[in-house]
Amino acid sequence: MTEPIRVLIADDQALVRGSFRVLVDTAPGLEAVGEAGTGVEAVELVAVSRPDVVLMDIRMPEMDGIEATRRICSAAAAGEGAGPRVLVLTTFDLDEYVYAALRAGASGFLLKDAPPADLLAGIRVVAAGEGLLAPSVTRRLIAEFAQRTPAARPVARGVEGLTEREAEVLTLIAQGLSNPEIAEHLRLRPATVKSHIGHLLAKLGARDRAQLVIAAYESGTVTPATGCTEGDTRGSRGTAG
Repeated sequence: MTEPIRVLIADDQALVRGSFRVLVDTAPGLEAVGEAGTGVEAVELVAVSRPDVVLMDIRMPEMDGIEATRRICSAAAAGEGAGPRVLVLTTFDLDEYVYAALRAGASGFLLKDAPPADLLAGIRVVAAGEGLLAPSVTRRLIAEFAQRTPAARPVARGVEGLTEREAEVLTLIAQGLSNPEIAEHLRLRPATVKSHIGHLLAKLGARDRAQLVIAAYESGTVTPATGCTEGDTRGSRGTAG
């Protein structure tokens, strides 16, 4: 029998935590393993409950969700276990929060008013090692980088070692295309696309597709001219296909 996906819920409002816990516990294949009311509690409970996914609020007392996410993901990167994936949930759909959360290592970003089915699907997506961005987030990242001068943009490591094909795949990931769409666009087999993505993750030191999107914009591999347009409704969401 497949082990359930273990979920830790971090939010400063008890009613919100309770609602999310009921939603998670009644969904097939998911299990709530703890609740945290502050960022400090979230970091501490990760070490105790060892969740697969953390539902992380942005605004919490003592330590906000962005700093808590940074500490959780840094601990994982330092070799202190595989570490959970962080899915950020917030009512604030603001560029500064979107960018800061993803830079801190979050694997996904959804608004709290997303339909329950989208939240449950998001948990499963990030637990599988993919990345999930709300439909507006890719456009917001493009706007963020469009406003920056090249000198003010951080530089992602490893991009100089990408092959031409890997750079093409990275560009399409940042535009929000799924694996099957990338395969069709480049006329490649799905297995070949997965192989390229694996190489990108290794070369860029990224955990998932959400981090690849960040690397694409930081490195200049993708620019506002090559990114999604304002009318594009797709998010950057990994698929298993």
